[in-house]
Amino acid sequence: MATILDFEFEAHTNPIAADDRTALLANPGFGKIFTDHMAVIRYSAEKGWHNARIEPRAPLQIDPACAVLHYAQEIFEGLKAYRLPDGGAALFRPEANAKRFRESARRMAMAELPEEMFLSSIRELVAVDRDWIPEIEGGSLYLRPFMFASEVFLGVKPASEYLYIVLASPAGAYFKGGAPSVTLWVSEDYTRAAPGGTGAAKCGGNYASSLVAQSEAIRNDCDQVVFLDAAESKWVEELGGMNIFFVMDDGSVITPPLGGTILPGITRESLITLARDAGVDVREERYSIDQWEADSKSGKLREAFACGTAAVVTPIGRVRGRTRDFVIGNGGPGILTEKLRTDLVAMQRGEAPDPHNWLQRLF
Repeated sequence: MATILDFEFEAHTNPIAADDRTALLANPGFGKIFTDHMAVIRYSAEKGWHNARIEPRAPLQIDPACAVLHYAQEIFEGLKAYRLPDGGAALFRPEANAKRFRESARRMAMAELPEEMFLSSIRELVAVDRDWIPEIEGGSLYLRPFMFASEVFLGVKPASEYLYIVLASPAGAYFKGGAPSVTLWVSEDYTRAAPGGTGAAKCGGNYASSLVAQSEAIRNDCDQVVFLDAAESKWVEELGGMNIFFVMDDGSVITPPLGGTILPGITRESLITLARDAGVDVREERYSIDQWEADSKSGKLREAFACGTAAVVTPIGRVRGRTRDFVIGNGGPGILTEKLRTDLVAMQRGEAPDPHNWLQRLF
């Protein structure tokens, strides 16, 4: 089977006018505006990966018996193209996204997309829609590679046909108003993942199952839900879509360990590396919700923050639940949280040294 494909290009016959695009990019929000084109690659058991194209973004036509609609074989990724100081653009650690995409596919019994195809699809799409990268402060071009079972059949088995697509969406701040800090709701009735499940895969089902808990958080005037482990309902795992860190009074940092129930976040891994580079003691160890509350009230815990590709680093100021309500530090951004965010963003945007060669320049 081919590992390198040449992309055919079909230009959009009616792209967004330049003036209209400029107006949209002034305040793009998150996930609501899309560029003119998309990348598409097809897979079948007979042909392997084939028919790679950059084509106009348009609605899909799928059969009602399309396997994904019945058995939820679907995975996705999220990464960004950043505008560089010299006007060029770069991706941040895209090979890590390619690796996680393959691992997610393996867990969901799907065809594994080779790394070079993953990277080529993104490079080709950004090259075509490069004018959609926002110039605003904090702006980026969010990229959403995803794949789903496209075979037409009814029967519980891995599909033999898949459709891989990449969408591009200009992005501003993930949280409204920039979110100086967020308030979390502790879910007591729902868990995100269990041992042996799909918690480490980036699949839609994980997010779908979190929505009822997220709705509960919103009803209680909280921004996000935080999940505990499925076995004991004791250990903090992650938010609905972000990993979590705790900064202690001795300057050390704790983050829950991976182990099959937590998504291995690329931002998480990057922050661990940056913190250790700065001499910070980072421990990947379990941290209970009771300890979190006790340490917050005693002052032993100084800061907490969530992280992910979309939101980057978001301070956590308050935690609430049916029987809990406590504030972390001063309820706003902490010193180490701000430093790590500043250092990471500067590196992503080519404004700081890149000792780990994490940036991949596009143009």
